[in-house]
Amino acid sequence: MGLGRREDPRSVLLTFDHTAVARMGGPEWLRVLRRGALQRAESSSLPSAEEPIWRYSRVADLDLARFTLAAADSAGHGAARGLPAPVSALLAQIGDRSGLVVIHNGRLVPTADAGVPGLRVSWAGEDAVAVGEVAGEPDVFATLNAAFCSGPLDIHVAAGATIADPIVVLHWVDEADLAVFPRTVIHVGDDADARVLEIVASSDVTALVVPVTEMDLAPAARLGYLNVQVLGPAAWQIGIQASRVDRQADLVSQSVAFGGDYARVRTESTLVGAGASSRLLAVYFGDGSQMHDFRTIQAHAAPKTTSDLVFKGAVAGTAHSVYTGLIRVDKGSAGSAAFQTNRNLILHEGAHADSVPNLEIEEHDVRCSHASAVGPVDEEQRFYLESRGVPPLVADRLITLGFLNDVLARTPVAAALPWMQATLAAHFDAAEVGAA
Repeated sequence: MGLGRREDPRSVLLTFDHTAVARMGGPEWLRVLRRGALQRAESSSLPSAEEPIWRYSRVADLDLARFTLAAADSAGHGAARGLPAPVSALLAQIGDRSGLVVIHNGRLVPTADAGVPGLRVSWAGEDAVAVGEVAGEPDVFATLNAAFCSGPLDIHVAAGATIADPIVVLHWVDEADLAVFPRTVIHVGDDADARVLEIVASSDVTALVVPVTEMDLAPAARLGYLNVQVLGPAAWQIGIQASRVDRQADLVSQSVAFGGDYARVRTESTLVGAGASSRLLAVYFGDGSQMHDFRTIQAHAAPKTTSDLVFKGAVAGTAHSVYTGLIRVDKGSAGSAAFQTNRNLILHEGAHADSVPNLEIEEHDVRCSHASAVGPVDEEQRFYLESRGVPPLVADRLITLGFLNDVLARTPVAAALPWMQATLAAHFDAAEVGAA
């Protein structure tokens, strides 16, 4: 069974019949959700690069027909096989954790992690999960995720609880031509505090990964979320990270992207309560013919809210990066402040970056700004280092890693920082070897 097209090349029609959804199992509320989403998907179309939110993308190159769903089973058995050394190293680096969830080829792998007071983690449980309540369905890929979602995984932090160590979620794919649709729903209760590390990884197989993560922060809640993407060089990702931040709550969300052939993330954070704040961070490094594609929306729907976005990336070889961002301040959101910064380094002549910030302001008493930059390594910085005996390649390495570490070091999961720094350095070194 594959994901096929009608004669209209922009149409999405899954050759999965409705019995495929039934075979996925799960409680009745989940089956109803999937059936409804499948009906919506069948009447939808693939997006086009002519649409502003998809401009510059490679969505026209996606061949859905080559991919198949994972075996219809709600849980796997035993440990996920053959985790690559980088993923194993990251898990080891984290050390103490409040829980580990491994989802292998779209199926849950049971782990022996003990429970933590104030934390409930469930997979396709009998109690209905508010799937789509935060993310909605901004495109057909979100609809497909609702139709064929893994789980969903529900992470619930009780009101007043403090979860000291990170909750770790690993999505691991090692089956060729597989399409997986991870769905993670995180709810942080009133005045609660938690950290979540979500890893999306694969071996060197052709795969389609369509992850949707929803974060719902109650009043005065605090959440640190880190997403690390280390997919293989033949994998595609089309992901969504959506958050809803209530009164006086605070979100720090960071995306770090190293892998994939085409890797896209749409990040939408909506501040719905007075005094809510979000800090959105991203670091990405592209090499070869990779493409990293980031789309962001900072939505202010309440007064005295604050959002601050800083995305930094570097591209080498013939890699391409895209950033388009929108700050939207609704009427009635007086006293709000929003900042948006995207900066990109071009390391080799064949690499390319697009950066397009936007503002949509419907209120007068606000402070909003945006900035973007695309360019090579600064010649004055390079000259300064070379004049002190630093070889040119080493100078470029120091400048690039320092440029990206500015954002990397702000990670909400501090234990992951040494691994991310080492991985970034390894990717830079590999890119320079490839260019030599």
